[in-house]
Amino acid sequence: MTASAIPNADQTSKPKSATRFIPVIVRILLGLGFTAFGLNAFIPFMGQGKAEMPQAAMDFAGAMMKTGYMFKLVGGTQLLAGVLLLFNLFAPLALVLLMPVLVNIIAFHLFLSPAPGASAPGIVLMVLELYLAWVYRDYYRALFVMRARPH
Repeated sequence: MTASAIPNADQTSKPKSATRFIPVIVRILLGLGFTAFGLNAFIPFMGQGKAEMPQAAMDFAGAMMKTGYMFKLVGGTQLLAGVLLLFNLFAPLALVLLMPVLVNIIAFHLFLSPAPGASAPGIVLMVLELYLAWVYRDYYRALFVMRARPH
């Protein structure tokens, strides 16, 4: 067998780092989280929190439900983006869809329901989101053209 018939024969063989799995693990964790939260909007299986929400938080959540569509729209967005992340389909798009949801989750807990530790899940999910946005940053470059022209 010649050297040209051996794959990567001309390259030095280095052991592959385990860090190559980190983006996959983070993508799956974020996907699982939002798939679960999105499903919960349609099939409630997560219990209510033990602490009672402040009136402003209850008013906001009630208003979202009373619209007849907003709560389902947010849940559907979470579910869709979560599934896309789980199956590694359109991952950069899924991250774009999730960013406003995450901003609102954190703002909700900071301004309307500021119980100690209540914003921790949102902050963890935001850290995962920002890490993946960095990993996929090359896909976003075209969005940051100041004077874009149509083709």
